[in-house]
Amino acid sequence: MKIEDREQAIADYKKRAAVAGVFAIRCRATGEVWVGQALDLDKIENRIWFTLRMGSHRNAELQRAWTAHGADHLSLETLERIEDEELAYVRDTLLKERVQHWRAELNAFAV
Repeated sequence: MKIEDREQAIADYKKRAAVAGVFAIRCRATGEVWVGQALDLDKIENRIWFTLRMGSHRNAELQRAWTAHGADHLSLETLERIEDEELAYVRDTLLKERVQHWRAELNAFAV
């Protein structure tokens, strides 16, 4: 790959719009569900799986499920996307409301 092409690819990646939203992590072995929010849904699974592999996730119950059952029994799914919200405080308020809704709906824990 040429240097110019690489630089253009990096610039395009930085310009892409991040989509915020609500996600759920499900443990198929126990039926437990955790719900959380992310400012960039495309990156959240990699971030969470990394901390779980390292044994350093801040949610002790989720870390226990990962340790006991492994990656094969955990899955991450997008529950809701918040697109085209330019005002950060409106987006953050909406995310908080929707996370509370989904936690109640799924009887889930916080991530």
